[in-house]
Amino acid sequence: MAFYWCTDHHTVEDESGCRAEVRLGPYPTREGAEHALQSVQERNERLDREDEEWED
Repeated sequence: MAFYWCTDHHTVEDESGCRAEVRLGPYPTREGAEHALQSVQERNERLDREDEEWED
């Protein structure tokens, strides 16, 4: 089973949840989906640093 973070309802959902446009995932665990926003923020910060390093 896969889990998703719904950006409309700010909750974890399974495959039968909201439409794909408002979900982050899939995540293999409920806990992973609960931390989806944190994971996205960390990934974006890492990519921003890598972009800065590339430009130097």
